[in-house]
Amino acid sequence: MKEILLAKYGEMALKGLNKKTFEDVLMKNVKRRLRSLGKFEYSSAQSTLYITPVDENIELSEVSERVGKIFGIATYCRACVCEKDFNDIKEKSIEYLTDILSGAKTFKVNAKRADKSFPMNSPEICAELGGILLEKFPNLTVDVKNPEITVTVEIRDTNAYVHAENIKGAGGLPIGTSGKALLLLSGGIDSPVAGYMIAKRGVHIAAIHYVSPPYTSDRAQLKVEQLCEKMTAYCGGIAFFCVPFTEIQEAIKDNCPEEFFTIIMRRLMMEIAQRIAKKDNCLALVTGESIGQVASQTMAAMCCTDAVCKIPVFRPCIGMDKTEIIEIARKIDTFDISVQPYEDCCTVFTPRHPKVRPRLEDIEKAQANFDFEPLIQKAVENTEMKTFDLNKG
Repeated sequence: MKEILLAKYGEMALKGLNKKTFEDVLMKNVKRRLRSLGKFEYSSAQSTLYITPVDENIELSEVSERVGKIFGIATYCRACVCEKDFNDIKEKSIEYLTDILSGAKTFKVNAKRADKSFPMNSPEICAELGGILLEKFPNLTVDVKNPEITVTVEIRDTNAYVHAENIKGAGGLPIGTSGKALLLLSGGIDSPVAGYMIAKRGVHIAAIHYVSPPYTSDRAQLKVEQLCEKMTAYCGGIAFFCVPFTEIQEAIKDNCPEEFFTIIMRRLMMEIAQRIAKKDNCLALVTGESIGQVASQTMAAMCCTDAVCKIPVFRPCIGMDKTEIIEIARKIDTFDISVQPYEDCCTVFTPRHPKVRPRLEDIEKAQANFDFEPLIQKAVENTEMKTFDLNKG
């Protein structure tokens, strides 16, 4: 019995004249994500992507798991391929659905007849197949409003398809349809969530991280690299930039008022990030900040930080509380990595009493006590880059 995967488009199905562009990018992303699993045939029709394994040893459960993390897909399901003949549909439905229907109590049949030349209309297919399944599985009763299982028969151009479970996909827009942005990726819980959320809007992300040896350890950097690897399941390939930040932080400590340490550090991070972003064709920066979560994330502090930025700064987590952020972190499987006890450079020289409502003129005056430009240029020049991709393991 031949089995394939059907992936239904999300909001991209409403894109009008631009729809083909979004479809092409989605197809490219799907092919890239599944490439390491074997050979497939791909086709699309009526806002549905058909993924057909060519190799017999391909495990569809692993295919399903990867497809479920591809942005642009609203729902997906495994389906049995049938001839466009009701007898074949009937026989294969019984065989294919035995396991799932044997353990259910209620069901209904839903039919979609895209090929109007099929001799039975949708209500006739539902009634006929429903009666056959009721007879075959006496444990079942019909519930058209809230069934435990919905058996769906789709009559398409070349074949008929039977399936009984639509799984919610990642939704959003295909990666690469909304430009590229640079994510400031710390080792914490919030920034991977921010990267996931901006990627869901079709943005291809790169990531930047700051290290301050000997104040931060190799394990702290490894932790962030593990987060990058984990995020590729949703975000695709990620270019990772690692910036040496020790000299800059020591210069801040030696030349700036302690209460402004964190704000000035954030401003210099943003300055470096936007220079890296320009080199990597990124149109915006992304952070995991949430209003009021820490002293550097008050509105006044963020205004001081953004004053140095010449490109947009996106903050997908800005209105979320910690519980909501943690829920998403668990969903995308980054939480357990993020809570590993290896501190990043944001914890170095943390002021005892940080300014929570700083004024921009005070910050600029304090920062002007030292010429950071040579250190910024040096940090950018010494930045190391590596790439992470799902297919590279």
